[in-house]
Amino acid sequence: MKTATVVCLFSIAFIISTDCFSQSDSSRQTDRTQVKVGIYHNTKLNYYGRIDSLKSSGSFAILELWFTSHFYVNAAPVFTNNRVNGFQYAGTFATIGYQFNRKDQFSGHVYAVKSFYKNSSQLVQTALKGQLAANLTWLDKFVNLTMGGDLKFSNHIDIGGTAGLDHIVRLQPNSRITLVIDPSVFIYAGTQQFTKTYLSKSPGFLLLPGGSQLVDQTARKFSILSYEFSIPVIIRLNKFQLLCTPGYVLPQNLVVVEGRPDLSEKGERMFYLTAGIKTNL
Repeated sequence: MKTATVVCLFSIAFIISTDCFSQSDSSRQTDRTQVKVGIYHNTKLNYYGRIDSLKSSGSFAILELWFTSHFYVNAAPVFTNNRVNGFQYAGTFATIGYQFNRKDQFSGHVYAVKSFYKNSSQLVQTALKGQLAANLTWLDKFVNLTMGGDLKFSNHIDIGGTAGLDHIVRLQPNSRITLVIDPSVFIYAGTQQFTKTYLSKSPGFLLLPGGSQLVDQTARKFSILSYEFSIPVIIRLNKFQLLCTPGYVLPQNLVVVEGRPDLSEKGERMFYLTAGIKTNL
C-alpha cells in the first residue's frame, strides 16, 4: 500500500460536527426544508489512524438537504492531494440520516452512507461499498456518554463499535453569535475484513505462502482500532458556521502481512486538523 491513499468517511466527520451543534442549539431548529452547503479541508487523511506513505491531505464539499429538523440527505465529493499524484478527485460519499433529540436527556442518530469511487481510485476504502450506523448519547450537564455501532459492507461485513465521552460548552454573547466547544475522547473498535478484501486485489498477494491466512485471521478479530481525542469548535455567525476540529489519534491493532511491509497497514500517532465553513442557502 505504498502509494495508496487512506481516507475516512468524510460524511461521518460532518455528522459529528452537526451532532455537536444540534445538541447544544436544538431550540433554533425548524421543520421547514433547508439547503446547506459547506467546504472543508483535512490536513492528514486517515482511517482510525491508518495512513499512506504519501501523507495525503484532502478537501471536500458538502451539499445538505434537510427535509425537517431531523431528516436529511447529503453528498460530499472528495479530493486528495499529495506530492506524487497532486490534487485529484477520489470519489463521492452520499448519506441519508435521521437525528432525534430529547432535550437534557438523550439524542440519537441513525444514518447510511454509500460510496461512489473513481474507477482508478487508489483509496484503500474502495473495498467499502457502504455503511449503516447508529449512535445514542445520554446528555448530562457534566459529561455526555455516547455508544454506537455500525456495519461496513465490502465483500464481507465488518462490525464496528464506538464509545465516547464529551462535554459541550456553549457560549452565546448575543443573538448573532454562538460558540460551541466540545472536548471529546472516543474509542473505536471493530473487524477489518475490508482490509483483507483490498489486499487480496493487490498483484501477487494471494501467491504469498500463508499470507492470506494471516490477514484473514487478523481481519476477522474484533479489536480496538484506535483511541481519539478531539476538540470540535463551532462558531455561528448569523447563517454561517465556522468549524474547526483538531484531533489526536492513536491507532491500534494494525493488520500486518508477514514479510510484506508494503502490503501491511501503516499507522502512527498523529495530530490532524479538519476545518471548514458552511451556510444555509
